[in-house]
Amino acid sequence: MSTESGTESLTSAVLESFAETPNQRLKEILGSLTKHLHAFIAEVEPSIEEWEAGIDFLTATGQKCDSVRQEFILLSDVLGVSMLVETINDAETPDATDSTVLGPFHMVESPKRGLGENISPESEGDICVVRGRILSVTGQPIPRASIDVWQANMEGFYDVQQPGIQSIGNGRGLFTADDNGEFYFRSVVPSYYPIPTDGPVGDLLAATNRHPNRPAHIHFIVAAPGYKELTTHIFVGGSEYIESDAVFAVKESLIKPFTTNTDPDAAAAFGVNSPFVEGLIDIVLHPEIHAHTPTHETTKEIVR
Repeated sequence: MSTESGTESLTSAVLESFAETPNQRLKEILGSLTKHLHAFIAEVEPSIEEWEAGIDFLTATGQKCDSVRQEFILLSDVLGVSMLVETINDAETPDATDSTVLGPFHMVESPKRGLGENISPESEGDICVVRGRILSVTGQPIPRASIDVWQANMEGFYDVQQPGIQSIGNGRGLFTADDNGEFYFRSVVPSYYPIPTDGPVGDLLAATNRHPNRPAHIHFIVAAPGYKELTTHIFVGGSEYIESDAVFAVKESLIKPFTTNTDPDAAAAFGVNSPFVEGLIDIVLHPEIHAHTPTHETTKEIVR
């Protein structure tokens, strides 16, 4: 038996082992995964030592995960897989604000804050006001939408990365838009920063001569009854690494200017000193979309 016919026979045998899978979506996913994974192995022909090194890398990635760090999300991010999934799903809602990656640090609940409150009271840096509206694709405001925001400090660290230095919740806030769909909050102007490099993903970047930096941004998750939940960013226009985000998450529509506002009346209204930096973003939600088939939802049973 030739090596080629032997690999094809093995692939067929594995595919046949899934024949009685009751969940058809699960069967489809496992079948496609098997075919592509076997084709990958047949193409690169790894040595036993290389295969073991790959297993060790994935094992170390899992071991680096904990309650405040998700190394597998980080791996998915730097390989562009997270953005590929986002892009595929974004195609269903072309009129909504573009989505982008969740990132590895949405690991704790954001503290509930009132409109205008400072999400980064422990962080140094230039004070900014971020404001905007939550709108439907029809242009109508969505009242009382939930807006979850989080960002790193000026040194490039999220609260969960610096226990004892930052309190959990610094750089985070959970807001409710007003009856006109409007929101605003205070923070510090974000800066670019490196993703964590003290784990397997950092080793991968070093081995491939890739930088670990992300351009300045603030994360958003926006939700409202009857609308599809949106995970997105606002990127600071002109930030370093805006053209080479380590996780490929920049979309042109999400780059916004953070400009200086010299109006003393506006500063007083927002509770900041004049002049101040202002970032504006309107976030558009699409009406809720039901799954294409009920089997999509039930694939969650895979890991149970």
